[in-house]
Amino acid sequence: MSSKVIAILLGGPLESVPDLMEWSKKVDGWIGVDRGSLRLVKAGINQLIALGDFDSITATDYELIQEHVKDVRRCQSEKDETDAELALSVALDELEATKVILFGATGGRLDHFLSNLWMVLQPRFKKNAAKIQLVDQNNSIRYYLPGHYQLTKEPDKKYLGFTCLTPVTKLSLFDEKYQLDQADFAYPTSLGSNEFLKETGEFSFESGIIAVIQSKD
Repeated sequence: MSSKVIAILLGGPLESVPDLMEWSKKVDGWIGVDRGSLRLVKAGINQLIALGDFDSITATDYELIQEHVKDVRRCQSEKDETDAELALSVALDELEATKVILFGATGGRLDHFLSNLWMVLQPRFKKNAAKIQLVDQNNSIRYYLPGHYQLTKEPDKKYLGFTCLTPVTKLSLFDEKYQLDQADFAYPTSLGSNEFLKETGEFSFESGIIAVIQSKD
């Protein structure tokens, strides 16, 4: 199957969002979520779908979105799913993305950030964990299910973190600055401030789910 990268712009603080025009060169399509949809319109970036309850923008802004986006999906404010969950479902199930990058998912309100970070633990998303990435100005977050992996250092990132989102067994860090040999973690744990010693780094684990975070100051 050919690669299909879908980007989702949520409504988090604009200062945490990287250069969208640069990222537009790397993705195949955009989904704008609530205020994120308005930002895409103002940036002159076409979006496949705009969705959300649009409770954070004015009626005039909503009309502007309708003028620029063919597929606008407005949902009720009171619902069981967050706007981010709805967008991720559309990207994976309807658009059949092979990779989904979420922007505007990490800054601002902590309850929103935690909801976005842990979204991958839901059974419907967990099976697609390897396809999901969160990106902001300083961080890149990818998710991993049990296995043996080789990471590639992102050119502008110095730090490397391994966050156990669940209990994790037999975590080994083979060639990073700080190494581990089949360590078990009985509860969610963040192993931060590690570093690559070269351009790649290997790790493995036997159970659980891990978020690997590459960061810069």
